[in-house]
Amino acid sequence: MPHNLNNTLKEFNIGRKAKGRFYSLPELGKELGVAVERLPVSIRLVLESVLRNCDGKKVTEEHVKQLAGWQPVADRTDEIPFVVARVVLQDFTGVPLLADLAAMRNVAEKMGQNPKKIEPLVPVDLVVDHSVQIDHFREKKALDLNMRLEFQRNNERYQFMKWGMQAFDTFGVVQPGFGIVHQVNLEYLARGVHNKDGVYYPDTLVGTDSHTTMINGIGVVGWGVGGIEAEAGMLGQPVYFLTPDVVGVELTGRLREGVTATDLVLTITEMLRREKVVGKFVEFFGEGTASLTVPDRATIGNMAPEYGATMGFFPVDEKTIDYFVGTGRTEEEIAAFEAYFRAQEMFGVPQAGDIDYSKVLSLDLATVAPSLAGPKRPQDRIEIGNVKSTFSTLFAKPVQENGFNKDIADLDQTYTTSDGVQVRNGDVLIAAITSCTNTSNPSVMLAAGLLAKKAVEAGLEVAPHIKTSLAPGSRVVTEYLTAAGLLPYLEKLGFGVTAYGCTTCIGNAGDLAPSLNEAIVENDLVAAAVLSGNRNFEARIHPNIRANFLASPPLVVAYAIAGNVTRDLMTEPVGKGKDGYDIYLGDIWPTSEEVNALMRFAMNDKTFKANYDKVMKPSPLWAKVQGTSGQVYDWPESTYIAEPPFFEGFGMEPASAGSSIRGARALGVFGDSVTTDHISPAGSIKESSPAGKYLLSHGVLKADFNSYGSRRGNHEVMMRGTFANVRIKNLMIPPKDDGSRVEGGFTLHQPTGEQMSIYDAAMKYVSEGTPTVVFGGEEYGTGSSRDWAAKGTQLLGVKAVIARSFERIHRSNLVGMGVLPLQFKGADSAQTLGIVGNETFDIEGIEGDLKPQQDVTLVIHRSNGDSQRVPVLLRIDTPIEVDYYNHGGILPFVLRQLLAA
Repeated sequence: MPHNLNNTLKEFNIGRKAKGRFYSLPELGKELGVAVERLPVSIRLVLESVLRNCDGKKVTEEHVKQLAGWQPVADRTDEIPFVVARVVLQDFTGVPLLADLAAMRNVAEKMGQNPKKIEPLVPVDLVVDHSVQIDHFREKKALDLNMRLEFQRNNERYQFMKWGMQAFDTFGVVQPGFGIVHQVNLEYLARGVHNKDGVYYPDTLVGTDSHTTMINGIGVVGWGVGGIEAEAGMLGQPVYFLTPDVVGVELTGRLREGVTATDLVLTITEMLRREKVVGKFVEFFGEGTASLTVPDRATIGNMAPEYGATMGFFPVDEKTIDYFVGTGRTEEEIAAFEAYFRAQEMFGVPQAGDIDYSKVLSLDLATVAPSLAGPKRPQDRIEIGNVKSTFSTLFAKPVQENGFNKDIADLDQTYTTSDGVQVRNGDVLIAAITSCTNTSNPSVMLAAGLLAKKAVEAGLEVAPHIKTSLAPGSRVVTEYLTAAGLLPYLEKLGFGVTAYGCTTCIGNAGDLAPSLNEAIVENDLVAAAVLSGNRNFEARIHPNIRANFLASPPLVVAYAIAGNVTRDLMTEPVGKGKDGYDIYLGDIWPTSEEVNALMRFAMNDKTFKANYDKVMKPSPLWAKVQGTSGQVYDWPESTYIAEPPFFEGFGMEPASAGSSIRGARALGVFGDSVTTDHISPAGSIKESSPAGKYLLSHGVLKADFNSYGSRRGNHEVMMRGTFANVRIKNLMIPPKDDGSRVEGGFTLHQPTGEQMSIYDAAMKYVSEGTPTVVFGGEEYGTGSSRDWAAKGTQLLGVKAVIARSFERIHRSNLVGMGVLPLQFKGADSAQTLGIVGNETFDIEGIEGDLKPQQDVTLVIHRSNGDSQRVPVLLRIDTPIEVDYYNHGGILPFVLRQLLAA
C-alpha cells in the first residue's frame, strides 16, 4: 500500500469525472512549513520522487526534509536517493549492460539461486540507433543498402538483444530503423505521467547516453549516466547524487529573422561553459523561454553535456501540452498530464522573481547571431562571418593553442587525388544532417529543405566527391519533408535519406573514398566536416578529418555547396548558379514566415501515431534475426559478445578494497580536455592496433571489423582499444624535433623507457604485479557517457586517476568500477609537480574507514631518489560511493544485495 507521510497522499481531478491520487508537494510544504513554491521546478520533481519512494531504508524521512529545505546557496554535502520511473538505453551502451545482467544471472545460477532474481525493477527501453553506418550515399537505395549492411554486421548483437527481450519481463527493444533514441524518447516513449495502483507520478528517467537531457525540453527530469549507474537504477538502487546548485537562466526577447535554434544552443553552450555549470541543474525561465517551441527547448536541453550541466530543464506549460497533442498521445494521457501538473502547482513557465535560484543568468534572444562551433570543441562558437578568419588563424597556430601547426602558405595550395579530384586545406569532405540535437526540430529541418529548394532552383550544386547524408532522428521527419515537397530538392544536392539513427555525430560517417584518404595523409591536409551534430571532438567524425564544425541543417547544406570553410558566406558567393551568376547566402536563406507556413506538415498527430504503431511489428530484416531462448545466456563463441570478467572470483563477502597503493607506475600523463572519446574505444578499428590484431588472430577480415561501438559487448576488443584514440597525446613521450607531440595510444614502459602501445604496457605491468595510475588535467572525461572509458581503465589494471578536475559522469563511472578518482588541490597539476612518467607513486590514506571527499596523500618517488608528498582530494563524493568502492564496484555491490534478498 502507498504510504501517507506528512499526510501528503491526496486526490486530484482528471477532467470532469475521473480522479487520481498523488503525493502533493503543496501539502508537504504546509506540513513542513516550507515555501515549496519557491523551489526550482526541477528540484520539486526530484523531491516528489524522494517523497513517494520513502521506505525508511534507502529513502528516509530525513531525505525528504533535507531536499524540501533546499537552499539556493549552501554547502552541498547531502546525498539525494533519486528513484527514477524508467531507464532508456541506446544499443552501443545497452549491449554491454545486457551482457552484465546476463553474467549476473550466470553467477546466481552457479550459486544455486533463481536467475530470475536478476530482473529490471523499472521499465527499460533500448532503442537500436547507433549501429548503422553511412557506407552508401548519394544513390537511390542508400537507406536500404545501409540497413542491410547494418544487419549483416550486427547479427550476433541483435540475436543477443532478442534473447534479452524474452528473458527479462521489463526489457523492450525498439528495432533498428525507427530513429535516434532521444527523438523516439521525446516523440513516443515519454508518457508525461505514470499511474501505478491509482497513484500518479511524473515521468523521470536516466539514460545511457549523455544527451538523454533532450527530454528536459518537455519538463521531464532526466540525464545521462554511464551504463554502470543505469544498471544499478534498473536493479532497484536509487541514483545517488549530491544536492545540486540550480542556475536559473532567464531568456528575454525574441530570436531575430534568419537565426535558428541551433545558433541559440551554440550561444547558450558557449555562455554556460564559461560560467562553469558542471554538476549543476540549469533551469530556464522568463518570457523568452515561454516563447520557445518545445522542439527548440529540446534542442537546448539536448546539449546540456556540452555546456557541462546535469540538466537543461524547461517547465511544463501550454506549449508542452500542444506538443503532446501534435505527437499523437491519447486524450486520456494528455488530460492526466495537465491535471497532475496543475494539481502540483507546477504548470507554466516561472517569471523573474518567482523562484529562488543559486544564481541567475540572462540572455536576450535578440543578441543571438548565426554561428558555427569548432573546429575541435562544441563550446568554441564562431559567428558565421568569422569562420574564414578563425580557420585561417588556427591553421598556423601551434597544437597547444588549439591550432593545426601548419605553414600558412599551404592554405591555398591545391592538390590532385589519384582519380583527378582537386582538394585544398579547409575543403568540406563530409556534410551531414544528423544527430538528435537538430533532426528532432522541424524548424531547422524545414529550413534546410527550403534552402535546398532555392539552391536547386538557382542552379547550385554540391561537388560529387563530398560525402553528403541525411540521417533523420525519426521516420516522421521523412514524412513531413515529403509532404512539404522538399525532400526531392535535398536529394538533388546529395542529402537523400541514408539512415535513421545516430551516424556522423558518433563517428559512423563511414569511410571516405580511398583516393581522398591518400591525398589527406600524403599532403597532411586539414580537411573539414560540417554536421548538424553536438560533438566535434578530435578524430570523432573521421580519423583523417581534423576540422569539424557544428552547424544548423541549412548551414550544413550551404557549406556543402560552398565546398570550403575558407569561403566567407557573409561576403562571398556560396557558388555560381545558372548562367554563371554569383549566388549569395541571402539569396537562398529561407525566411521564418516560409518555415512557419510549412510547420503544419510537421506536427500531425495522425502521422506520429501511424509511425509509432509499427514499433511492435518486426520489419522483414528484424524478423529474420533468430535469438536463443531461456533465462540464462549460454555465451556462444563470438567476437561481438563475450561473458564480461567483472564477476570472476565473486563471493558474497567483498575482498578488502581500502589498502594503500604502493609502487605504482604512470600508464599515461595527459593534458586538459581529455574526452571519453580519447579514453574509450570509438570509431573504426585499425588493423595495426591491438584490437585489430586481436580480431585478425580470431579470423575476422578487415572488411568485417565493424566499429568499436558495435563490439562493446566484447571486453577483449574494448580493453585493447582503451586509450587508443589516434589523436590522444601522452605527455610521457618526449616531443618531436619540431615541438609537436606524438599522437596515438602509446606510452613508455618503465623502468626501461621502451615505447609501446598503452595496452601492451598495461598487460606487462599486470603480469609483473605492478599497479598503474593515470594523470589528467582539467575536465578529464568530458564528452559522451561512455561506460567503457571506466571499464577499460579498470581492465588495464589502473588503480587511480589523478586529475585537475573531472566530468560528472566519468568520475561516477570510475568509482562504479572500483577505480579511485583523485583531484589535485590548489594550483597543483602533473605539470607543476614535474611528473614526467618515470617516477613511482604511492597513494596513502585510503586504508580503513573512508570518508567522502577526504584528503589522501600522493607520494611521488622520483628517479633521482627524491620523494615528495602531495595532498589530493578523494573524489568519492557520497557515502554510497564509499560502499561501491569497498565492494570493488557498483555491480558486485548490487549483485550481493540481490542475492542476499
